[in-house]
Amino acid sequence: MRLDALISPLLKKGQSLHHICANNADEIMVNERTLYNYVATGIFSARNLDMPRVVRMGKRKKKTDGFKVDKKCRIGRTYQDFLDFMQRYPGTPTVEMDSVEGKKGGKVLLTLHFTVPQFMMAFIRDANTSQSVIDIFNRLSQVLEPDTFRRLFQVVLGDNGSEFSNPSALETDPRGEYRTRVFYCDPQAPYQKPAVENNHSLIRRIIPKGASLDAFSQEDITLMMNHINSYKRANLGDKAPYEVFAAFYGEELLRRMGAELIPADKVILRPYLLKK
Repeated sequence: MRLDALISPLLKKGQSLHHICANNADEIMVNERTLYNYVATGIFSARNLDMPRVVRMGKRKKKTDGFKVDKKCRIGRTYQDFLDFMQRYPGTPTVEMDSVEGKKGGKVLLTLHFTVPQFMMAFIRDANTSQSVIDIFNRLSQVLEPDTFRRLFQVVLGDNGSEFSNPSALETDPRGEYRTRVFYCDPQAPYQKPAVENNHSLIRRIIPKGASLDAFSQEDITLMMNHINSYKRANLGDKAPYEVFAAFYGEELLRRMGAELIPADKVILRPYLLKK
């Protein structure tokens, strides 16, 4: 279990769960009380005996579990702030950001959709954590180089998922240099980022809703996105997103992103594309 591998060795070093959560918040993404329950019920290899204070304290009254997102991260980044920004800077390229889940607790996709060319990137993650999203942004910034990343990702619009709850780490690179602006849709308002939601329907032709993502590698996901990005769209003048993105930014950049154009008659949008 991913959390056990992270947390149990630290507990056995004498660290408290509070200390562990405070130092690994973007990776754990689970309420501290839930972790106490995991230890108490034997889900973790660490036991209550590894936490002397728990033995002294005894049982507590049950509290509601759930990862708590600090709402202060939304200040200055609401959907109204996004609209105001776009009114001040019309035409600013926008990337819509979302997650696609497989089976509960398994692997998950991060999707990044460039709204004008309708080109989408997708990245497989072992868990739906904030740290996994930060790691992808850092890796993309390195592969594309900072100036190119800033040009492509001028504005990022996401939802209120806990995996997007550390906007400062997305907006700045590990050296503290600014690289993007992050905004959030209103709660329960997926229609405010319709482009990425619509493109997910193409992913679901290949990976049906509810299907596990655990067997897939990043190479599988890149192959799937190459087929989706090579699928011609009527609202793009019968061009594929790959072709429109290339017209805006050049094919060399697409190659650095791992993208390839699939011949039109070879495009597959069925589950057997990824059959092992």
